[in-house]
Amino acid sequence: MKKKLSFSILISIVAILIIGYFFVDGKIYVEAAAISLFILAVVQVFLLQFFLKNLLKNDVVKENLMTRIKELKIDLEKAEDLAEHKSIYLANMSYEVRTPLNTVLGMLSMLKQTNLDEDQVAQVEIAEFSSMHLLQLVKMVTDNAEVDTSDVKLNFIAIDLRQDLVHLFKVFEYQAWEKGLEFDFKFLFEEKDKSLVYGDSSRIQQVLINLINNAIKFTNSGKVSIIIDQTVGIDTEKIVTFYVKDTGVGMRSDEVKRFFDGDSNIPAAIIKDYRGAGLGLSISRKLVKLMGGTLKLESKENEGSTFYFSLQLKKTLNVNVVEEPSKTLNAKFNVLVAEDNRMNQKVIKFLLEKQGADCTFAKNGLEAVELYKILDFDMIFMDIYMPDMDGYEATEAIIKTKKYAQHKTPIIAVSASAFEEDIESAKRAGANDFLAKPIELPKLKKLLNKYAL
Repeated sequence: MKKKLSFSILISIVAILIIGYFFVDGKIYVEAAAISLFILAVVQVFLLQFFLKNLLKNDVVKENLMTRIKELKIDLEKAEDLAEHKSIYLANMSYEVRTPLNTVLGMLSMLKQTNLDEDQVAQVEIAEFSSMHLLQLVKMVTDNAEVDTSDVKLNFIAIDLRQDLVHLFKVFEYQAWEKGLEFDFKFLFEEKDKSLVYGDSSRIQQVLINLINNAIKFTNSGKVSIIIDQTVGIDTEKIVTFYVKDTGVGMRSDEVKRFFDGDSNIPAAIIKDYRGAGLGLSISRKLVKLMGGTLKLESKENEGSTFYFSLQLKKTLNVNVVEEPSKTLNAKFNVLVAEDNRMNQKVIKFLLEKQGADCTFAKNGLEAVELYKILDFDMIFMDIYMPDMDGYEATEAIIKTKKYAQHKTPIIAVSASAFEEDIESAKRAGANDFLAKPIELPKLKKLLNKYAL
């Protein structure tokens, strides 16, 4: 617009010069020159009015755009606040559910130690596996939220897939049994090849939990099958393929195409007939891709679905390591337990005393610090969230004492909130290790063998 206005002004100047030249030269009279200049002036006025109108319009558009930008910034801040609140809510939910589950599983473990008949043992096992399934669902939701809102870092360790996954599948076996479904799992591998592989066991399990949970949810009758194929080896690497098959509702060809196009949402028509939607397909796709594979799907409507993915994992140099027998703990060792929940006190007391520990309890961080100053302990189990003084502060206070400087008493942080940031915060406070609730006996024994001798 500015260029057009400049060009029109230039034309006007040239026109005025030409009219002036013709007038001086006597080729036109005064009346003709005046009329020409009047017409030129009118044209310039209209052009200037048009320019000012467009300039004003541009200012209004610019102002509207600035207002919209401010509104979008406010909406973005609200969305970020909502995401933060969602993260806090999930963390609190996880903690609130894990804490009573710790008590339930602990009490079931205590009940299994009593004299039960076969029917009672079966009933306790069902209750135990149902509780573990609930724990898995909580873990699935929180883990999926973590993957969905942050960058995921893989933790590669040497893993025995069969050993890691059998217990997981047993939990789902009970869930399928409650729904009247058949459930089986197979591990295919060459007998001569028993080497471990390097992989992220927790992320592999997270994907399988998502897929198996959906398979059971969307299967009303028939069977759910899991196959772990480890028969393909290439030099120092092994290609492991994971299959999750079901005889459920399946998908139409167009819905399968949507899945391959990246839309992993369960169709609304299917969701109406089931309790809740399928969880974690998009998360599973993301995790499998991060681990170097691709999540695939084969499905037919009303016949079932098969999800599968392959991972190329490095073999370890050594064959499967045979676990060393557990070291024998001292006949008695003194343990300080900082735990404000009375039911959890009973659970951890039972678990520790079974391993030969003599427990002293503190109901908050302040009591724990004072008890540590006056009594001798071989280990400290420090709950993170307690009234008056939390576990982080209590750990830091204990580490600052002269007694700790001499004895370096191992401190184990304990919490139902087992997010990565909780573990890192515990380490920064000075804790030697971290134990998540519900407390698993093998992990507890491992920590006792490591620190209580």
